[in-house]
Parts: sequence; structure tokens; C-alpha cells
Amino acid sequence: MRIGPYSFPNPVFVAPMAGVTDRPFRQLCKRLGAGHAISEMAASNPRLWNSVKTARRLNHEGEIAPIAVQIAGGDPGMMAEAAVFNVSKGARIIDINMGCPVKKVCNAAAGSALLRDEDLVARIIEAVVKACTPLGVPVTLKTRTGWSPEQRNVLRIARRAQDIGIAALALHGRTRQDLYQGQAEYETIARVKAELGIPVIANGDIDSPEKARRVLDLTGADAIMIGRAAQGNPWIFREIVHYLETGTRLPGPGWREMREVLLEHLDDHYRFYGEYTGVRTARKHIGWYLGKLPGGEAFCSRINLIDNTQEQWQAVADWLDRADSAPPLVHAA
Repeated sequence: MRIGPYSFPNPVFVAPMAGVTDRPFRQLCKRLGAGHAISEMAASNPRLWNSVKTARRLNHEGEIAPIAVQIAGGDPGMMAEAAVFNVSKGARIIDINMGCPVKKVCNAAAGSALLRDEDLVARIIEAVVKACTPLGVPVTLKTRTGWSPEQRNVLRIARRAQDIGIAALALHGRTRQDLYQGQAEYETIARVKAELGIPVIANGDIDSPEKARRVLDLTGADAIMIGRAAQGNPWIFREIVHYLETGTRLPGPGWREMREVLLEHLDDHYRFYGEYTGVRTARKHIGWYLGKLPGGEAFCSRINLIDNTQEQWQAVADWLDRADSAPPLVHAA
């Protein structure tokens, strides 16, 4: 599996997720086996580049190369400018977002809203590829199967993107209208893969090692991309990689490993965001890790009332210390 000049240790990637795949989370997933990770999307509007939020998204200190940054927007010129700007900040792969289904993004004529205008899609891709090619930076595309089941046009878009010079295509097997409902369309991903010569990465509903194997077999994709299933479960990457290589399952983490990983994640998260934002944005991660465990839901309700990082960290540590004496964790098959 290669994207431009870059090869990856395995075909199990982290999907870019707004508000989730920040630097601490990407680094954690890579340490636990992910072969590649793409940043959460960065705005193409230059007026937003000096904001605190964008500055954090441009912080790639200590990240395993190659650094990949996703950009979002609907203006070809701005997208090209944003690509060059992010390359100057360390990006070595630029990913174009044409898959985000969130209303706020689509209302700004970006993300999957772009799929309604194939000519605009082509102009954006062409502008970004033209800007990145002299810099030796490959451009990838993340998209969906279409705007709606009645407007499923990804095959045409994929062919045009390849002709323009996209280096790889990540495809979520749903339309924008589907959001995250229903089943992912692996048959559509398979048709796209059969038509293209560039790498295709399958995304959507991959939540176990067995499902990962099945999706790779069904689609013929070169890699898979894990999104929601990694929230609170970064171990999924090593488990999938092990299963793909051996056909056997690794045991899931025990209480002690969960304690070590979660507390290290929180430390890194607090350093990255600072006190005020860190304690608030950490709540969702704690909920993902612990919310479905015995007693976890009630504990997370209490965690949401804590407003300083030291107390929050200690509360998590104490709860996991008590849980360590409970029966072994049982992980879903």
C-alpha cells in the first residue's frame, strides 16, 4: 500500500473525524497499530488560519511521518492555497474532504455537499493537485457514494479524480443523505475499486477484526479505514492487524492496560488543549472508553461535573483502580 512516495506498515488506517482525530488521538492510534492517520479537517478559509482551533490542528509535533492533513472547503483557489499553507506547516500528504455529512459543513457548500456539482469537484481537485505536484506532495480524496441514493455518482467522480491526478481514494460506503444509518455499500466500493488503478481505501461500519477481513475480501480494497469503532477503543488497530496477519484474535486489553492507556491519553490531551478546554473535551473520550463498562455510565455522569484536569484525572484513576479488582473485561466479538 503506497500513496505517492510513501508506504505504510499495514493497511489499517484511522479515519479523519472532526473533534476526534486530534494529535493526541492520532499518535495513540499509531502506537497501538494503525498504519496511517489523517488529521481532522482544517478549514480552507485563510481568515480562520490564525484561530486557536486551527493552530492546534496544525500542530504535528512528535507525529509519526508522513503527516497527512485533510482540508475542507468549496472554493478551488482557497483549497489550493490551504494545501500549500499546510504543506509549509509540515503536511506531506493532503487529503480533500468531500465526505463529511455534517449539516454545518454541507450548508457551507463543502464536504459531501460538493457531490451535487461534479464539475466543481473536478475544479477543486485540479487546483489542489496542481498546487501540490511541484512540492512533491500527493493528494488524496475522501468521499461518499453520492449525495443521495437517487444521486449515487461516485464512480464518475472517482474516474475524474484519478484522471486529474488523485493518488488514492478513501470511500465511505454511504450517501450523504444516509448519514450513518443503514448498511455500508461494500458493493459500490468494490465497483469503484474494479474501475480504478489507484489505491482505494474502504470505510464504513468496520468494527471488528472479522469485519475488517470480510470488507477487504468483498471490496478488493487496498486498505481499510476505521472511524467510530476506534472511539474509546484504540486497541482495535492492533487487533485487526494481528487478525489480518494470522487469522487469530488477540485478547482485548485488561483493566490495567486500559488504566495505563487512558491515563496517558488524558495527560497528552491536557497538555495539548490546556486546562479549560482539556477538561471539557476529555469528557467525550472518557465516556467512549468507560461508558459501556459495568458502572461506567453512572461514573461518566459524575465526571461531566468536574471542571479541572487534576481532579478529573484522579477520579478516572481511582475508578479504574477499583475496577481492577472486578472480573476480567469481556470484549464484544
